[in-house]
Amino acid sequence: MALSACLVCLALLVNPLQEQGQRIQPVRSAAGMVVSQERLASGVGAAILRRGGNAIDAAVATAFALAVTLPQAGNLGGGGFLLLWHQGQRKAYALNFREMAPRRAYAEMFLGVDGDVDRQKATRSLLSSGVPGTVAGLLEAQQRFGVLSRAEVMAPAIALARGGFPVYPALAASLQQALPLLGNDPAAKQIFYRLKPNIAAVAFYQPGDIFKQPQLAATLALISQRGKAGFYRGEVAAKINELMKKGGLIDSFDLINYKAPWVEPIKGEFKGLTVLSMPPPSSGGVTLVQLLNLLEPFDLAQMGLNSAAAIHTMVEAMNLAYRDRNSELGDPDQMLIPTERLISKSYADSLRPLIRIDRHTPSSELKALTILQGNSTNTTHLSVADRHGSLVALTTTLNFAYGNGVVVPGTGFLLNNEMDDFSAKPGVANAYGLVQGERNAIAPYRRPLSSMAPTIVLNAAGNPWLATGSPGGSRIITTVLQVLLNRILHGLNLASAVLASRVHSQLWPDQILMEEGISPDTQKIIEIMGHKLVLSAAMGSANSIELLPNGGSLGIADPRRPEAAAAPERP
Repeated sequence: MALSACLVCLALLVNPLQEQGQRIQPVRSAAGMVVSQERLASGVGAAILRRGGNAIDAAVATAFALAVTLPQAGNLGGGGFLLLWHQGQRKAYALNFREMAPRRAYAEMFLGVDGDVDRQKATRSLLSSGVPGTVAGLLEAQQRFGVLSRAEVMAPAIALARGGFPVYPALAASLQQALPLLGNDPAAKQIFYRLKPNIAAVAFYQPGDIFKQPQLAATLALISQRGKAGFYRGEVAAKINELMKKGGLIDSFDLINYKAPWVEPIKGEFKGLTVLSMPPPSSGGVTLVQLLNLLEPFDLAQMGLNSAAAIHTMVEAMNLAYRDRNSELGDPDQMLIPTERLISKSYADSLRPLIRIDRHTPSSELKALTILQGNSTNTTHLSVADRHGSLVALTTTLNFAYGNGVVVPGTGFLLNNEMDDFSAKPGVANAYGLVQGERNAIAPYRRPLSSMAPTIVLNAAGNPWLATGSPGGSRIITTVLQVLLNRILHGLNLASAVLASRVHSQLWPDQILMEEGISPDTQKIIEIMGHKLVLSAAMGSANSIELLPNGGSLGIADPRRPEAAAAPERP
């Protein structure tokens, strides 16, 4: 009895305040969870779960809500990828709703009379828009796997657009910053700013102002009533077609014939876990699995989280994987992609000797050099779990913030500028100093290569465990990689795994982008190893979910985006 009492006293002395072991904790739910980049949209998804909707219903409802509340990235006029683990069927499904080049697209369409790439054409014109895929993809997923009606799933987004919502500080600041872009388009200017009578000046929306979008509400209502035909046919399609006559290439034929195909997910194994992600034209799954294969034999846990040795090892693997990403990947509908070779353990074994333990290998020494294109920089990712154990990882994009800045008149939605994700001039640096390969050249009906990487991890027993993904352009893949390594190898909980400082390297430029939080001493050691360091802005928004073994879920909204939120399903 005396010994037991002493042990109790000792336990109380060790942690008398019952403090948690890690500095940040995820949100807990007894049932499902929705995590997205905007609070109201996350709440929409959680409400759908409470009404009996499944993970697909909630993901689709959240995505449509983001088209209203996150106009800089959420969208009807863009595209993306969806990954589903269907717990009832014990099977994974992947949906490709990436934008597609119009049938009249051609390889030299962004070249000026001098033969150089015209960046205005490639990013800010009607030519820069690919055929939108978001509406087709969301409707396809909900029709096949949802349990609620389309009207139930879309009603919250319609209500948010029609009745409005309070402008949050990040949106107010974003719209002010975007005035030079959105102010050049009359339809966009009318929607996103308050026009002052009889003068050209505008008034900005302030935090707390109610932002209503009646035209977008009407478009969403048409989609709710008529499904895919409400967007790709009829009056919305006619308005897109009419606008494109002013300098674009998309026509009614492109819209009517757009399809969002189901594809086989990329599958890898890491430390006894199964990693599922997207196949090409997303480069995310192939490159992520290749990175995990390269790193698996290294004892990163022993090296320590964000130690000089761990960062060096990750960066050397990143450069090898991105070398292949840049030269080998494209649209599998139009070319043979060596997917199985790239994700094989044996191929990683053959590359690993190129990783020197104590010294950086300059990019110039690696063969098959190509420089990564800077794609999909304004993207948004959401993760959903339902009470049955199904998971959804969904990433959508407009490419740049607010796409090309053009609203289709009378519809309320912005167009993407994803055509810039193609190689405008293969082998020649673009305005950002980035060179792209022939496999990603512009061609009719081709889908541009993407870095989006919605990812689901199964545990050693084959049960669903994690769902994650991120925006961030070329940094998406390395963001997802580090979230997984932090959780699987370094012993961090889900919240800490997402919060930890990130690094990124992509072969060219030959440098490491590094978030704040890496110690100066570590940075000096890395520089001694031959690396160039560049301090980076915050990378990505890895909104993630973890299923608990005895039911329920954990969620973490990446704090790098101030309006991101994890919304638990509540009774």
